[in-house]
Amino acid sequence: MQLHKIALTDTHAFSSFFLDYIFQKDTLKKFFNRPPLLKSFKEQIQEKKIFPQRNREVLYDSLTKQYHGIVLHNLVEANLSALKDSTTFTVTTGHQLNIFTGPLYFIYKIVTVINTCKKLKELYPEYRFVPVYWMASEDHDYEEIKSFRLNGKKYSWETKQQGAVGRFDPTSLLTLIEELPGDLSVFKDAYAKSKTLAHAVRYYVNEFFGDEGLVVVDGDDRELKSLFKNAIEEDLFTNTPKRLVEATNSELVALGYHPQVFARDINFFYLDNSVRQRIEKRGADYCVVDTEIKLTTNEIQNILNSSPEKFSPNVILRPLYQETILPNLAYAGGPAEVVYWLQLKGVFDHFKVPFPILMPRNFVGILDAPTQKKFDKTGLELKDLFEEKNYLFNHWITKNSNGSISLSKEIREAQTIFNAVTARAGKIDTTLLKHAEAQAHRLSKSLAGIEQKMIRAEKRKQSDKLGQVEAVKDFLFPNGSPQERVDNFLNFYQQDHKFIEKLIQHLDPFDFRFNLFLPE
Repeated sequence: MQLHKIALTDTHAFSSFFLDYIFQKDTLKKFFNRPPLLKSFKEQIQEKKIFPQRNREVLYDSLTKQYHGIVLHNLVEANLSALKDSTTFTVTTGHQLNIFTGPLYFIYKIVTVINTCKKLKELYPEYRFVPVYWMASEDHDYEEIKSFRLNGKKYSWETKQQGAVGRFDPTSLLTLIEELPGDLSVFKDAYAKSKTLAHAVRYYVNEFFGDEGLVVVDGDDRELKSLFKNAIEEDLFTNTPKRLVEATNSELVALGYHPQVFARDINFFYLDNSVRQRIEKRGADYCVVDTEIKLTTNEIQNILNSSPEKFSPNVILRPLYQETILPNLAYAGGPAEVVYWLQLKGVFDHFKVPFPILMPRNFVGILDAPTQKKFDKTGLELKDLFEEKNYLFNHWITKNSNGSISLSKEIREAQTIFNAVTARAGKIDTTLLKHAEAQAHRLSKSLAGIEQKMIRAEKRKQSDKLGQVEAVKDFLFPNGSPQERVDNFLNFYQQDHKFIEKLIQHLDPFDFRFNLFLPE
C-alpha cells in the first residue's frame, strides 16, 4: 500500500468547528483540557491517577464476566488483568453495533486507539496502555445498524426485535450470510455462537483485533452502572447536566459555532427487556415515554438503588459514564463526536471527572488496482478528487482540451472596454451610465454562456475520459458520500487478509491529515 497524505482543509469535508479544534484555535481552548499531542499525555496520566482502585476492581470483574465463552488472545488476557493496576490506562473509541462491522471508519477508529497506545508505550514505557472499543450496545436505533454495503450492493437485516440492539438475538443474521460473497466464517461463528448481538460483536472484534490486545467494553452492565449512580441521581432529581450544557452551548454560539447536541431535563432512558424509552418528569411523576410506566419519586429512587442497570444514558451523559468506569486518557472519534464532546467539559468539571484528550480518528480513502489505473490516465492530482464532481469535470476539461475553452480573458477584456466606454458616456450624459452598465453585464453574461456551451461540447467529445474521472470519483465517494462512511471493510479484507495489519502499520494517530492509500 502506498500512502499519500492530504491536508484536511484540501478535502473540503470538515466543519470549521472541527478544524478549529485540530488547529488549536485560541477561542476553543477553554472547552477542553489538553490538545491531542503526545506531550499532552504526561499531565493527563498524572490527572487520571486519581481513578479509584475500587472502580478498577469492578471493571475487571465485569469484563471477565462479559468475556465468558470467548477464547482470549494472550494480550487481551494480559490487558484485562493489567486494568487492576494503577499504572494501567486506556485509550477508547466507541461505535454502534452495525452488522458485519458496518462502514469502514469503524475499523479506522479501532486502528487509531491501537496505534495511540503503541505510541504512548514508546514515550512512557513505565505505564501500560490498553486500547478499548466501547460498544454502543444500549442504542435502540435499529435502522442505523441494520444495513451494510459490500461490493456496491446493500444488504439489510430484517427483524422485529425492539429495544437496545445489543440485546437482540443475532441468529437470523445467518440467513443473510447465505446471500453474501466470500469467506464469512468469522461472522458465521459469531452470530451462530452468540445469544446477543453484543456478544457476537465482541466475538468478531476479538477475532480481528485480539492480537493487538483490544479490550471490548459493554456498558449495559449492572455492576458498572452501580459506579455511576450519583450522576444518574443528580440528573433525575436536579437536572444539573442540562444547565451546564446549555451554558456551554450559549458560549459556543456566541463564538459563531453550532452545537451538535442538546441536553434534556433528564438525560436517561429507561432500559428493560425490549424497552428503551426516554424518562420524562410530568408533574410529580416520572413517566417512560410511549409506555404505561409511571413512577413516583420514591419508586424511581428505589429502582436506582436496586437496579441501576435500568438507566441508560443518552449522548449527553454516555461520555461521562465511560470516563467514570474506565481509567481513560483519550477518546478517539470522528468530527461530529469531537465537536459534541467539546460541549461537555462543564459536566465533567462538575462531577470532578478528568476530561479526556480528544483524538480525531484516522481518515482514510483507498483506491484498488483497477481504479488506480483509471486515475493514472486522468492526469489529475490526488487532491483534485475531493472537489465537487461538476467542478472536477470542468477543471479536467479546461486542463485537457486541445484548444482553449476558457473565455475568462475575453470577459476581462470586454469589461475593461466597457468600463472605459461607461466612463466616457457618463461625462457626456449621466443618464447613459445605467444603459452602458446593463450592456456590459449583458455581454459578460453572453460570453459566459458561450463558454458553458463550449465546455459541454468538449465534455461530449471527451466522454470516455470523463467516464474514467467519474469512476475514480465514485469509488472514493460512492453515492456522493466518503467511501469510509459507506463501504464495508470486507471490500478490501476479502482480497487481502493483511488489510487490517497494513492499516496498523501505516496509519499515524497523531498525523491529522487525510490518508489516501494506493496499491503498490
